[in-house]
Amino acid sequence: MKRLNIVLITLLAATTMMAQQENFEQANLLYADGNYAEAADLYETCLTDEQALSPKSAALVYYNLGNARFKQEDLSQAILAYERALRLYPTYKDAKYNLAFAQSHIVDNIADTHMFFLSSWARALRNLLSESTWLIISIVLFILCLAGALCFALGKELWLRKSAFHIAWIALLISVITGFNALSLHRRDLLREEAIITQGVVNAKSSPDKSGTDLFTIHEGTKVSITETLGEWCNIHVGNNVGWVKLAYLERI
Repeated sequence: MKRLNIVLITLLAATTMMAQQENFEQANLLYADGNYAEAADLYETCLTDEQALSPKSAALVYYNLGNARFKQEDLSQAILAYERALRLYPTYKDAKYNLAFAQSHIVDNIADTHMFFLSSWARALRNLLSESTWLIISIVLFILCLAGALCFALGKELWLRKSAFHIAWIALLISVITGFNALSLHRRDLLREEAIITQGVVNAKSSPDKSGTDLFTIHEGTKVSITETLGEWCNIHVGNNVGWVKLAYLERI
């Protein structure tokens, strides 16, 4: 019975992958013919079982979906798709370029002038690689640290002990940094704190209520950070601005 279950699961996975590949190829043909809406629908069908795809494959589907949405002039959904592609494959150059191009069409240009430049650099460094890549680097460096510590403890030559000591502490330091990057990305993706505004124009309120005072206005495609949710409302942070908007006005990355 156990072997039968394994066979059935394998066949089901293979069938799913074949269906996804067929949908993806058909979507590409529709996109090439200018049928962007139908192509986008098929790309989204490919993503209904995203876990069955490798990160690179899923990133490619999101990238193509972003292109189709941009051709439909659906700016927010295009940006959302490119952002999701880069979550899965941070070094995807085409997705980075298209995301930057799509973002250049956003009405808002909100900068966070209160963010310390080192924090900005740290965040940019963190986003260069995926969570799994940072974790692998951290583990490898920690093993190197242990090897260096062992050589320092057991080495007889002075030069060997000195070299092992420096290698150990440098490897440990970088292992901690890369491990922190992996943990930070895991938290970001688990909590899904970042989102894209999907409505044309949104007025952020002073309180989670329609009667709240309008604090500032943001437009479709703007990326925001969610700090708190309360019912159908969420508190967002964008640039130096903080306010409440309805959850229906945005979509989490």
